[in-house]
Amino acid sequence: MRDGEGSVFELDRKLLRRAFERSATSYDRAAVVQREIGGRLLERLDLIKLKPSVIADIGCGTGAITAMLLKKYRQARVIGLELAPAMIAAARKRTPWLRVLYGAVGEPEALPLASASCDLIFSNLSLQWCVDLERAFTEFRRVLKPGGALLFSTLGPDTLIELRRSWRAADQNNHVNAFLDMHDVGDALIRARLAEPVMDVERLTLTYREVDALMRDLKALGAGNVTAGRAHNLTGKDRLRAMCAAYEQFRRADGLLPVTCEVVYGHAWGPLQNPPRLRSDGAAIFPLTQLRRTFRPKS
Repeated sequence: MRDGEGSVFELDRKLLRRAFERSATSYDRAAVVQREIGGRLLERLDLIKLKPSVIADIGCGTGAITAMLLKKYRQARVIGLELAPAMIAAARKRTPWLRVLYGAVGEPEALPLASASCDLIFSNLSLQWCVDLERAFTEFRRVLKPGGALLFSTLGPDTLIELRRSWRAADQNNHVNAFLDMHDVGDALIRARLAEPVMDVERLTLTYREVDALMRDLKALGAGNVTAGRAHNLTGKDRLRAMCAAYEQFRRADGLLPVTCEVVYGHAWGPLQNPPRLRSDGAAIFPLTQLRRTFRPKS
């Protein structure tokens, strides 16, 4: 994500792609929280009266949640998009019997999809890797059919906050990726002119016995530090020990180390037949007649 021009949090896209390519074989072992949050995001689809014929799963990973989309919408064509070809290959291997996963290698900011081609865009824990979130949302709007739906989850700024604070005790380098606040994500949705955006947030806490296990899982997920402000040489043993010692301040009474995961959920709709007018300050103005779309829970 962008945090100002030349920011230490600017993502190295090539390094990120290589990390995902290498992690394709280890991803499933460590992707506990990805599956949990993906399942929760899938449940939200039950609140939407939608029968999609074309679905784009942006950031499909190795396809665990994509397979559930294929089962949920048995008549839909599902397209899985990822940065790394190895991830797409892994996702295709777990495709349900007699179904086809259409794979596409690309980035959310430049989707290799036709305009107005998708009824549903689903994205689970991938948008935190976008270099330009507003541009990604603008692409989503382009690809969505009128009335099509966008559902996504991403990570908020308190994610890995314990690890971030512990590294600060070791050195001044950036060791943890930055994540946008829910309000910043919502603003990007509005600027991209997606309709009726709704946001909410929750916190999950993972636990580990030792910091080493957390670091191994982050590497297995391809979720290591790929920011411009990272150290470009090997982290010395002394600094690593200092970080681990600092993390001990968070150890709980049950002997486990907490790892915070702040999850931001959002949904919005594709272009309306009468698009909103924009004020001079950039705020969108929606007629009341366009604010009556209802979410209907299953009876």
